[in-house]
Amino acid sequence: MIRFLILAAVLTVPLFSGLGKSASVSAEQGKSGHLIIAQNIPQLDDEIKGETFDLSALLAYENGKYVEVKENLKWGSLNKNVASVSDDGVVTLSGKSGKTFIFVTNGKSYDRIGIHVKHGEANFDKQKGQEYDIISNAVRSMSVKEKVGQMLMPDFRNWNGQPVTEMNEEIKELVKKYHLGGVILFRENVVTTEQTVRLVDEYKKANEDYGLLLSIDQEGGIVTRLQSGTDFPGNMALGATRSTELAESVGHAIGSELHSLGINMNLAPVLDVNNNPDNPVIGVRSFGEDPQLVADLGTAYTKGLQNSGMAATAKHFPGHGDTATDSHLGLPSVPHDKERLLEVELYPFQQAMNEGIDAIMTAHVTFPKIDPTTVISKKDGTEIALPATLSYEVLTNLMRNEMGFDGVISTDALNMKAIADHFGPVDAVIRAVNAGTDIILMPVGLEEVASGLYEAVEKGEITEERLNQSVERLLTLKAKRGIFKQVTETPVEEKIEHAEEVVGNITHKETELEVARKSITLVQNNGLLPADKNNLDSIVVIGNTYSDSLQKALAVHHSSVELIKSTQPLSEAQLTKVRNADLVVLGTYTFNVSGRSPSSPQMQMVNQVIQAAPDKTVAVGIRNPYDIMAFPEVTSYITQYGFRDASFKASAETIFGLNNPSGKLPVTIYRDADTVLYPFGHGLSY
Repeated sequence: MIRFLILAAVLTVPLFSGLGKSASVSAEQGKSGHLIIAQNIPQLDDEIKGETFDLSALLAYENGKYVEVKENLKWGSLNKNVASVSDDGVVTLSGKSGKTFIFVTNGKSYDRIGIHVKHGEANFDKQKGQEYDIISNAVRSMSVKEKVGQMLMPDFRNWNGQPVTEMNEEIKELVKKYHLGGVILFRENVVTTEQTVRLVDEYKKANEDYGLLLSIDQEGGIVTRLQSGTDFPGNMALGATRSTELAESVGHAIGSELHSLGINMNLAPVLDVNNNPDNPVIGVRSFGEDPQLVADLGTAYTKGLQNSGMAATAKHFPGHGDTATDSHLGLPSVPHDKERLLEVELYPFQQAMNEGIDAIMTAHVTFPKIDPTTVISKKDGTEIALPATLSYEVLTNLMRNEMGFDGVISTDALNMKAIADHFGPVDAVIRAVNAGTDIILMPVGLEEVASGLYEAVEKGEITEERLNQSVERLLTLKAKRGIFKQVTETPVEEKIEHAEEVVGNITHKETELEVARKSITLVQNNGLLPADKNNLDSIVVIGNTYSDSLQKALAVHHSSVELIKSTQPLSEAQLTKVRNADLVVLGTYTFNVSGRSPSSPQMQMVNQVIQAAPDKTVAVGIRNPYDIMAFPEVTSYITQYGFRDASFKASAETIFGLNNPSGKLPVTIYRDADTVLYPFGHGLSY
C-alpha cells in the first residue's frame, strides 16, 4: 500500500502538468506498448451510464496494434468523494457532484481519464491527443487483407459433415489466415455450458488481432440457439404482456447468459412489424403488428442486452414483416412507398437508432419504391429488383444519410436463397460492400469470397476508403463493448465456473415463467374455462407438433390425461375417446397460411373434434395466434406464442384456473380479408 501511495504521488505532477502522455513515453516504451485507458478513445461516447462501470487498460503499439492488459496494474482515484475504482478497474460513482481523475499505471507508463458529475449526470472528460486515436491508427496500419478480414463473419456450423463443438486446427488456421473479425455460432455449436465456453475460448485464442466478434441468433422463442440456456417465450409473447420492464429483463438475462459464455454479439432483437398474417418467416419472432409496440418493447429489450455488455443487432431492415415469402427460400417484395414505410416498417428501427443500438441487419427483401434498380438473375436470366441487402439507396442513402445511423450494418446470411439463387457469391459480396454493409455474414465460400474482395479492391471496384469506413465502425463497436485481444486470457476453468452460475440461473428461470404466464391470451371462452380439475375424470389431448409437451404439462395437474397424436382426421375409435372425455384439449401448430387452411389435414381433424365434442373443447394455439381463423366455432381458445416448456406450463395453469390470463393480442385476427374476428388488444380474463 505504501508503495502504491508513493507511486500515486509521483504521478500527480505529470498528471496535472498539462503535458500529453506521449511526452512521458520513451521510444523504447513506445515499442513495448504505451498504456491508455480505452474510454479515452475519441470514437467512444462521453456519457456514462450507470453508477458502476468498467474501465479497460490497453497497450497500444507503434504498428497500429493494441491489446487489453489486466495484470500488474495499479488503479486509483484522485477524488474518492466523487468516484472510487477497484483493483480491476471497476469505477463506482458516489452520487455526489464534482470531478475526479481515474488513473492507471503498469509501472512504465500511465494514463488518466476525467469523470465529471453534475446534477446527477456523469460524463468522461477525455484526454486529447493523437495517441488516443488508436482506431484510426489501426486502420491506417492494416493491409487490405486485414481490412477485408475484419468484415468477414463466416459460420463453421459443421466440418466434414459433423457439428463443430470443439476447435480443430483447420478452423484455427482459417481464423488466422483470413484475419477474421467475426464468427457466427449456431445451435449445433453450443451444446453445453462448459463445451461452449471452451469453444469460444479457443476462437478467441485463434484470433490474433483486435478481438473477435462472436455472434449468435439468441432471440428467445422459436429462434433460440443455446441448448443449456434459459428458453424465454419470445417476442410476440412479450408483445402480449405489453411490459417494457419484462422486455428489458429478458434482454438483460439473454445478454448476461451469452456474455458469460464469451459470446459478445447477439443478432437480436427482431424489429419487424408483423402486419401480414401470412408471413411465414417472421410471425411470432415479432413483438406484434403495431409500430409503437414494436418500438417500445424492442428498445427496452435492446437496453437490457446492451447493459449486459452485449452488442445488439436490430433486424431485418427496412422490414420483413409485410411479406408472404420466406427469404431463406425466395425473394420477397414490399411494395410500399417511403411515407408508409417511415410510419410503419421503419419506425421501430428509427427509435432503436435514436436510442443508440449497436448494429442493424439488412433484409433480403426488395423495396422497389425505395430502390427501383433491377438486375438480371443468375438463376434464370429474368429481371429482378435489387434486394435491400445489396442496395446503396437503402443502406447508405436511407439508413445512414436520412435516418442518421452511424453504427455497424450487417447483411443477413448470404447463403439464403433470396441472394444465393440470383447472385454469384463474389458478386453478392461486392454489391453488399459497395452498398454500405460492414459485416459480410456467412459468405458462400470463404476463400473464394475473400480472394474476390482482394481482387475487387486491386481493380478499383471497391475503394480502400470504403473498407476503411467499415473497419473503423467495427473497431469502434468492439471498443464500445470491451472486445479486445487480451495479453493474457482469464483461465478457462474460471470462465466455466462463472458461466455455470449465470446460464439458466433461478432468477432467469423465474423471469421466463413470469413472461409465459403474463403472455397467455384467452381469446375465446364460452364458459368452459377455467376447468375444475376435481370435476374431471378424463382429459384427452389431441394434436401432433409439440402435443406431447402439452400433454405433459397438463398431466402435472391431473392423473388421467391421454394423448392422441394425429396429423389427420381421427378414426371412429379415437372419436369415441373424444366423446367420452370430460375435457378435450386441442394443440394446433401452424407457421404459414396453408397450415391454417380449413382444408389442411390438421384443421380438418380439429373441426372434426370440435363437432364431436362442441361444449368441452379448448384449443391451444401453440405457436401462431392466427390458428383460430380455421376453427372460429371452438368453445375456448388460448394462444401461447411459442413452444418452450414455460409456455406449456403457463397454458396448463391457465386451463385449470391457476393463472388468470392477462395477455392482450399483439396482432389482429381476421375472419377473412375484410372481416376482423378479434382486434389488436383483445384478451379475456377470469
